[in-house]
Amino acid sequence: MAKLKTGRHTSALKEVRKTDKRTKRNMSIKSKIKTSIKKVEQAVKSNDVKLALEQLAVAFSLWDKAAKKNVVHYNAASNQKARLSKLISKIKK
Repeated sequence: MAKLKTGRHTSALKEVRKTDKRTKRNMSIKSKIKTSIKKVEQAVKSNDVKLALEQLAVAFSLWDKAAKKNVVHYNAASNQKARLSKLISKIKK
């Protein structure tokens, strides 16, 4: 790809495309995580231990995948997983 006449560099244009692509992917992943958190919290609110544990497994998986792809920091993922586990341990008693 040759330089454009407007003076923009092709590498800068490519970086913009890459950034857009990554942003869309990251937003999608974060949205799925937020939805799964809401489902866990809803199950905890209704005192449904079985459903809460199922949703917790899904949330853990999403957090781990996001941390693996550097969408979120692995410590942030770990903290959130601990927070959700703590919620469920309260209703198990």
